[in-house]
Amino acid sequence: MPLLFLLLLFLTATGTAISAGELPAFREAPAFRNGKECPRIVRSSLDNPSMIHIAMTLDETYLRGSVAGVFSVLQHASCPENIVFHFIASRLYSHNNNLRHVITSTFPYLSFHLFLFDSNLVKGKISYSIRRALDQPLNYARIYLADLVPSAVGRMIYFDSDLIVVDDVAKLWNINLGKHVVGAPEYCHANFSHYFTQEFWSRPVLAASLKGRKACYFNTGVMVIDIWKWREGKFTQRLEYWMRIQKRYRIYELGSLPPFLLVFAGDVEGVEHRWNQHGLGGDNLEGLCRNLHPGPVSLLHWSGKGKPWLRLDNNRPCPLDTLWSPYDLFLRHHSSNFFSDT
Repeated sequence: MPLLFLLLLFLTATGTAISAGELPAFREAPAFRNGKECPRIVRSSLDNPSMIHIAMTLDETYLRGSVAGVFSVLQHASCPENIVFHFIASRLYSHNNNLRHVITSTFPYLSFHLFLFDSNLVKGKISYSIRRALDQPLNYARIYLADLVPSAVGRMIYFDSDLIVVDDVAKLWNINLGKHVVGAPEYCHANFSHYFTQEFWSRPVLAASLKGRKACYFNTGVMVIDIWKWREGKFTQRLEYWMRIQKRYRIYELGSLPPFLLVFAGDVEGVEHRWNQHGLGGDNLEGLCRNLHPGPVSLLHWSGKGKPWLRLDNNRPCPLDTLWSPYDLFLRHHSSNFFSDT
């Protein structure tokens, strides 16, 4: 989609503040510094191959999770000063209590950019899904990453806001995407047909879109994306096509995930499963406790209804929520009303 149709604010350290209601406070994270073996970078040069670019969304509902995720990335990174975060927000906050202030006060040494996502981009394209949180416009911002980030950025890691990284993120960054646009852990044992309604499978023209593809499920909360190939292939428009089909026929019920499956499944660079131990939030209805999948762990992902900060605050944590709590920088004396999720 042309940039002309994006309401994009590229906010620098001296830029305009975002405005609206009060946000919670977090305690300041320690400074994480590069070791001697880390290559020196010029932060103004975003195409430096030694720079790691990570995109995450920011809003009041998941802000506590986002802060924990950033903290976990920095704590385990071999070269934390070479990481640049690209935060995407859709709400306006007050001059004195804005998102930029939250990030700069919690991570004073963090290199980051803040963008405003225009929810009008998905107005009329979102259908109600199995859980209200999946219907929020910001959940679809990952579709527009290539339009949001500066043109000099050629590769991006996208992280959801309900995960923590317990390994050096450079290992994920350095995977070879080959000819692929997207890299992510694939789960070929999952029943792919369950991600689409009977309406989809009953229409031969739609079902034929998956013919001849070894389509496997992948979770879009952890992706490595070749931004330049994405732009060249006009993948935003391809995803929007399926969103329009959804509005007409209702072919799925899981928010922004199914369009990615329809466009990319069978054409994804497989990443080790250790980089997305997902589903720790249970299913999308009850959010019951779950165990880790067998194998090593580099990233823990509370996808599903249950979020660790909510369960901890309610004194009903799942066993694995205690792995998230060391990264929680939330100041307890503030209200946690911002963190409900339904």
